[in-house]
Amino acid sequence: MLDVLIIGAGPIGLACGIEAKRRNLSYVIVEKGCLVNSIYHYPANMTFFSTSEKIEIGGVPFVSHGPKPTRAEALEYYRRVAQLYDLTIHNYEMVQEVLPDGDFYKIHSSKQTYQARAVVVATGFYDHPNLMGVPGEDLPKVSHYYTEPHPYIGQRVLVVGAANSAVDVALETWRKGAEVTLVHRGPEIGRRVKYWVKPDIENRIKEGSIQAFFESHITEIRPHEVDLMTPDGRITIGNDFVMAMTGYQPDYSWLNNMGICISSDDLKLPQRNEETFETNLPNVYLAGTVCGGMQTNKWFIENSIEHANVVMDEIHKRKELASA
Repeated sequence: MLDVLIIGAGPIGLACGIEAKRRNLSYVIVEKGCLVNSIYHYPANMTFFSTSEKIEIGGVPFVSHGPKPTRAEALEYYRRVAQLYDLTIHNYEMVQEVLPDGDFYKIHSSKQTYQARAVVVATGFYDHPNLMGVPGEDLPKVSHYYTEPHPYIGQRVLVVGAANSAVDVALETWRKGAEVTLVHRGPEIGRRVKYWVKPDIENRIKEGSIQAFFESHITEIRPHEVDLMTPDGRITIGNDFVMAMTGYQPDYSWLNNMGICISSDDLKLPQRNEETFETNLPNVYLAGTVCGGMQTNKWFIENSIEHANVVMDEIHKRKELASA
């Protein structure tokens, strides 16, 4: 019998494990992929927007070589934190069901069954891309994830979106020799694009190195072409790869199957108490970016680390009251 089972071994899941350990709560962290799985799947050359001290957890200093930490540095840092605290983490184990069992929960995973008094969902949102819903989106040349520019040398690449991920893909692939076109439903490059990158993409578009279609969208994808609807009407361009950087969302099907209520508006917010982070399910809590639903720019590592303290304080308090 565990005091708490934590689902997700990202930075916030690790922070929850650390705070559970500090309060002498028995716990296990279960992760369907590798340690900090989402960060592992970030682009290989990605640089964080936050400075390193803002994404520290557990009081462990994060020293980076540059003013902003890289993906590689973050992977090394969180690995060292997990080892330093000797966290109990079961990687490559998928949680399939969370079922109430009296005052406890039975958690069935792909490998075993757990019993826990409380459950913390810290699953983030990076595993489920927002689909465009157009013919041809399932072709092999279409990807919602990007790792590195090398495969796109000499290729005709269409990048969908104008936020940080899309801009990074457009610039990196162009610099390695791709012929890059960018298409975006909005009127301009996103305002939240990293301040040291935004002038770069805007200048490449202005000089014509990267062609951009604003207030435009894809209508169909074919093996060697893509149709776009633009302010000037429908056009067809030659194409080898489509990089759909359209953003991501929580796994709503999984949350619904657990019984967590989701708001019916466009934000699709999982229900939680603003003070305790408890969901509509007793003793089931949310922590981290999953709290934001479709507002994926509301919560991120640096401003959701404190969720771990809030949640573990509540779980510890209830345990003390139960044993009094």
